[in-house]
Amino acid sequence: MKTTWKQRAVSFVSVMPLILAGAMVSTPAISAANTTAADMIYLTTAPLTHIDGGKTPLTIERIHQSPALAGTSPRGLQISPDGLRVTYLAGRDDNQNFYDLWQMDTITGKRSMLINADDLASGELSNEEKARRERQRIYGQGIMEYFWSEDGHSILIPASGQLYLYHVASNKIDSLNTGEGFVTDARLSPKAHYVSFIREQNLYVLSLVDGAITALTHDGKGPIKNGMAEFVAQEEMDRMTGYWWSPDESKIAFTRIDESGVELVTRNEIYADGIKLTQQRYPYAGKANVEIELGVVTLADKKVQWIDLGKDKDIYLPRVKWLPSSEQLSYQWQSRDQQTLDLRVADLVKQTNQTYIEERSQSWLNINDDLHFLKQQSGFIWGSERSGFKHLYLVTGKDHKLTPLTEGDWAVDKLEYVDEANGWVYFSGRKDSVVERHIYRVNINKGPASIEKLSQRSGMHNAVFASSKPVYIDYFSSLSQPPQISLHQQDGKPLAWVEQNHIDKQHPLSAYAGLWQMPEFGHLTADDGQALAYRLFKPVDFDSSKKYPVLVRVYGGPHAQLVTNSWSESDYFTQYLLQQGYIVFQLDNRGSANRGVRFESVIYKNMGDAEVRDQKVGVDFLRSLNYVDGDNIGIYGHSYGGYMALLCQFKAPDYFKAAVSGAPVTDWHLYDTYYTERYMGNPNTNKKGYESSSVMPYVQGYQSGLLMYHGMADDNVLFENSTRVYKALQDQGSMFQMIDYPGSKHSMRGEKVRNHLYKSIATFLNSQLK
Repeated sequence: MKTTWKQRAVSFVSVMPLILAGAMVSTPAISAANTTAADMIYLTTAPLTHIDGGKTPLTIERIHQSPALAGTSPRGLQISPDGLRVTYLAGRDDNQNFYDLWQMDTITGKRSMLINADDLASGELSNEEKARRERQRIYGQGIMEYFWSEDGHSILIPASGQLYLYHVASNKIDSLNTGEGFVTDARLSPKAHYVSFIREQNLYVLSLVDGAITALTHDGKGPIKNGMAEFVAQEEMDRMTGYWWSPDESKIAFTRIDESGVELVTRNEIYADGIKLTQQRYPYAGKANVEIELGVVTLADKKVQWIDLGKDKDIYLPRVKWLPSSEQLSYQWQSRDQQTLDLRVADLVKQTNQTYIEERSQSWLNINDDLHFLKQQSGFIWGSERSGFKHLYLVTGKDHKLTPLTEGDWAVDKLEYVDEANGWVYFSGRKDSVVERHIYRVNINKGPASIEKLSQRSGMHNAVFASSKPVYIDYFSSLSQPPQISLHQQDGKPLAWVEQNHIDKQHPLSAYAGLWQMPEFGHLTADDGQALAYRLFKPVDFDSSKKYPVLVRVYGGPHAQLVTNSWSESDYFTQYLLQQGYIVFQLDNRGSANRGVRFESVIYKNMGDAEVRDQKVGVDFLRSLNYVDGDNIGIYGHSYGGYMALLCQFKAPDYFKAAVSGAPVTDWHLYDTYYTERYMGNPNTNKKGYESSSVMPYVQGYQSGLLMYHGMADDNVLFENSTRVYKALQDQGSMFQMIDYPGSKHSMRGEKVRNHLYKSIATFLNSQLK
């Protein structure tokens, strides 16, 4: 989208009060027991008690009821191309998971509903769309996605397999005629002359001028899919599409995938009223992936030009991006072992194919979205971990020389915006603290010495920039502040609230805020000398003369981080446990995100080893505290955290008296190629590593105190992962508990499911640790 601000920032400041500063409450840094000042992560986290909140005990039912405890927390934030509105999706007071499209006038600050979801169709989604939303982690009803046209005149809204076009000037909605069948992955073309979409595994365009529908591909059926992202691209690469419009709207690049070589498995999805047999092409580790091709179809003549990807067909295409001229197409070519990644550029006119950047690793290469081709000069911005930490580089010249824009022992999160006219590159990163994300900018000509920090408050900042001016929305939260959304000018100064979400007496959290607990942060040391960040929550009415049971909440896997100064709905259950007299402890073991290549790559080809050792370091620390009941320590995690909970209890039963394992991977042979082989290598060449990283060899170490649960329709971590452990424990006569949820997917969504799950976990922990 493009935003034409027309110098509106100055007049906007004069209208809207700068009320942001009044909310920046801070307290002295928190100190952690038994750690030195040098080991501390210093934060300025204000307790919720500063609002004089009530002390109503939190219940599990209230955690999932509406209105949401976090208050108004819009999603899908965008700035309209004309700069007149901030648009967002907001849940309803009586149903936080039903979304309408709202707007805020950037001149007056007035908020109003732009599109009521009741005006659109509601109905059953196609199986393809259900699976796609599961991969996107999109949950709810009503309006879930929307797309501004670049001219700002219209908004495209997909709903229940149909498409709607909202006309801004007339405030009217048209239902688009897309023909028979479900429509997925719909988008407006860059100049808003077309709407593109996928139907029945083929790529279509709908002309908004004359209503004509044109199929651009025709062979999509069975294992052949055009313009669609394969399973691992959606689930593991965060690539949800398989087609890309050229900037001039004349061409579309698209992938053609052939799944015929991928193992076809019959998966049982068990529901309360029956069993659904689902056939799925699932690329198990070590087995065949899809075969992928990259083509460019020209709208004028429907001819396809295929890009030569090389002789090796067993590869990945994690990213595709057009250059500004629309004559060159870039794509990132990644080897199956993920130790090689090339940025290649195909010139469609000259019919050449050139490698611009080569990335190499002895472990694996993380992909990112930090590629930006400059328009006012030759060259581009590129994100790379070649220094050991992810940083941004300016790439120039025919030899594609890399000049660092950022550097140091800290990581860039994301390239946010490039302001070529004024010479600034905006990014988010961890320069000031690994447990916080801040917004920065760096001068493109001066490099690292010119980095400026724009965000000020301690916590997590997520930026949404306008498309043509460096004005941005800051989605901020901290442990003491549910998400707040504010509009900022290019130097970071606040312009106005989009959603202040102030915790006053009317806020949903107010009645409970007086019992909300803040954690202590600190560092421990791993056996290789690396620092392990932790946070420790003490129970309500803490008394240092008493001894308390502890629950270790863990994820522990790569590309994730729990120890942060941020608001998270997953912490609601933590707050409930704190009110029940538990200490809750979290430690980011080696292998987790945002601490550099060395910290992450310790787990390479041997998952579940260093992670468990690090969690044991955490328990040793807990046992050194005189208020911890060292004989009553449990561990709870979901997904990779479920895997960790099993391994910790099976391999270290003297450390963990009880474990709750949710939807765990128990044998890495059962998980997909892209994720598993990235960290474990290929099972055909790392047989020993796969054996030692499986849960199964350690089942005999189990003593007692295990609860497992799994969704019986999980298509990500297949239900078989848990049933294998069930059978092994049963065969050896070990007593344990299991709860399986009919119809539930990996995310265990649904108020009733979540209520039952958390009540079951709480009951189990009370029986084991109290």
